[in-house]
Amino acid sequence: MGHQGNRSHHRGERQISPVFIGIFAVMAVTGWAVWTGYSTSTGLAVFLFVTAAWIVSLCLHEYAHARTALHSGDLSVGAKGYLTLNPMAYSHAVLSFVLPVLFIIIGGIGLPGGAVYIERGRIQGRWKHSLISAAGPLTNVAFAVVCTAPFWLHALEGVPGPFRLALAFLALLQVTAAILNFLPVPGLDGYGVIEPWLSYGIRRQVEPLAPFGLIAVFALLWIPEVNRFFFDAVYGLLDSVGVTDLEAHCGRELYTFWRDEGGFFCATPLG
Repeated sequence: MGHQGNRSHHRGERQISPVFIGIFAVMAVTGWAVWTGYSTSTGLAVFLFVTAAWIVSLCLHEYAHARTALHSGDLSVGAKGYLTLNPMAYSHAVLSFVLPVLFIIIGGIGLPGGAVYIERGRIQGRWKHSLISAAGPLTNVAFAVVCTAPFWLHALEGVPGPFRLALAFLALLQVTAAILNFLPVPGLDGYGVIEPWLSYGIRRQVEPLAPFGLIAVFALLWIPEVNRFFFDAVYGLLDSVGVTDLEAHCGRELYTFWRDEGGFFCATPLG
């Protein structure tokens, strides 16, 4: 009876949350509405589709951290609810979900989230620690690959224009999130990748800076020259897989439909 109780307990810890299923369903339904043109407001449908898909990617990002930690020795992630894909189970839900959504609305940039607490003391081996940190942004890379697949596979024939633009903007978000996350800045996953390989003294000195790392990155992005360099790199990566600047830009304009700033070029069907 005890063993059966433990097994059911573990299944409960890893059962997909109805909250995540609901968000995924919104993504699927609104994606269908964008594809078919069923919605009376294409912009609203794109907004809901991209936002839901972005939240799904955030959930998968955090899940990747937790799942990798589980297999590396931290069994506590299950009890914390991190394996259910439930965004409400994460600490700092504002940091991990509310702020990222606000940032794509106001700035069109994929803000890295950070919500799972890994008990690092349970994990042995520097490679495991690095892999746990890398697992999250690698999920964003995978999501970007999926979003851009129709472009680099030259399989856009028959893909409706609004859906194509929504994919382009979603790919932009995933690429920005991956790049920002991989920066070796304290508090971001990129620093978590290299941290196990640094000396104890350096880690102690850098540790107090972790809460300010993300703030510093976004302060730098407000500098026009830095912002231009960053987005040139992002658009360069997108262009290398067949997503043009115009498609990503028009996807963002379609997403922020209430602004109605698309102009002639975005109002004209692409392809």
